[in-house]
Amino acid sequence: MKRNFKIMTTHRTAILVMLCANYSNGQDTPFKFEFGTTETSNSLILGGEESKETIGWVNVNTEESTWENRGELLVCTGNPIGVVRSEKQFENFMLHVEWRHMEPGGNSGMFMWSNAIPGEKNRLPDGVEVQMLELDWVNLNKRNGETPPIAYVHGELFGVGGVNTVPDNPRGERSKSIENRCKGRGEWNTYDVICVDGVIKLSVNGKFVNGISQSSQRKGYICLESEGAEIHFRNLKVVTLPSGMASSDNR
Repeated sequence: MKRNFKIMTTHRTAILVMLCANYSNGQDTPFKFEFGTTETSNSLILGGEESKETIGWVNVNTEESTWENRGELLVCTGNPIGVVRSEKQFENFMLHVEWRHMEPGGNSGMFMWSNAIPGEKNRLPDGVEVQMLELDWVNLNKRNGETPPIAYVHGELFGVGGVNTVPDNPRGERSKSIENRCKGRGEWNTYDVICVDGVIKLSVNGKFVNGISQSSQRKGYICLESEGAEIHFRNLKVVTLPSGMASSDNR
């Protein structure tokens, strides 16, 4: 009995050492914070502040220092590259968010219907990405001397990580906005995103200009992206809608 107890104690100590090592190396650090609100469509119609809940965000593969919550303002440093995810999964919903880049050519975005499992090479998860690029991105990322299409920086929508979609306004497999409406660094942009049964519609600064349909994944986490540049978020609100056609495995 004493020998078995000794073995169990040794194994337990080894497990604790491994967990502490992972924590000290910044791997899967289990921090979380609150930002933005969520409510149901019924509560929105009926009114009442008591119906709103704060959205919790859980770290996936960033650092605690990556995010600074200043009450109404969430500041993301952009480093390291990675995401935080919502505590809860969402299926059909409306999302409102305001954002501004603080550096020329800043890169970021949000992922809808994500499993929030980062890729081994790019550290980013699957889902449908709602692109947030600063206007100078195309000028700072020339390829073979050619400037990328301006469509890159005005709210592109596209499936990533094996998620397939049908673009409303094709640019290859991506969907580009039909009108360029994003503002440059230091200025606030407003996105309204409607996600229902595999269809996403995006309004940029007060006008619907982009969309995708037939997403192969239509339920999951919402992710906020850190991708190398400082970006600010504010007024994030999610209104949940009745459930639809998503199956138990998110498809």
